[in-house]
Amino acid sequence: MRQTDEISTPRGPARVDTDLPENRYATLLVLGHGAGGDVTAPDLVAVRDAMVAAGVGVVRVTQPYRVAGRRAPAPAGHLDEAWTAVLAALRERHPDVARWVVGGRSSGARVACRTARAVGAAGVVALAFPLHPPGRPERSRADELRTNLPTLVVNGDRDPFGVPEPGPDVEVVTRPGERHDLRGDPAGTAAVIRDWLRARGWAPA
Repeated sequence: MRQTDEISTPRGPARVDTDLPENRYATLLVLGHGAGGDVTAPDLVAVRDAMVAAGVGVVRVTQPYRVAGRRAPAPAGHLDEAWTAVLAALRERHPDVARWVVGGRSSGARVACRTARAVGAAGVVALAFPLHPPGRPERSRADELRTNLPTLVVNGDRDPFGVPEPGPDVEVVTRPGERHDLRGDPAGTAAVIRDWLRARGWAPA
């Protein structure tokens, strides 16, 4: 099943693209986009396709500022507020989902990490997590990954935003030859996420 509609948030309407498997599913993966991008990014589309084929529901969320046609990202607090409102609405729509996994690429990954515990997520999937601004390693955002939840980070080894270090709850997979956009092998990136979910029993084997 595929559906696109909007959800009201305190920061304006967010758009949600919902793709569900044909059969019953227990896990729903909710993904956000990068700062100036959208949910049609190659890695997000590949993840959607792989997850739905593996029996996991996927919702891709377009933040209100992008729905309004702006490319410059909203402040972090506004992003988190809108994302949290969308997750609350999605829980009402999908009351039978047993497990919620949140994530996204770049800015969307940061939002998912910052709000993961507040929205009751079981885990986090972070694509191209921007560890620091390019050329500014002293401005590390590593603390955002410390959610105490199982977290998968998938970054390219040529990403100018850096590659996070693994931690007690953080698994880091570095994709060779990939930059920040992870465009080289989207299907391979999606397979990493699928296998990680399966290893936790969050996706059918």
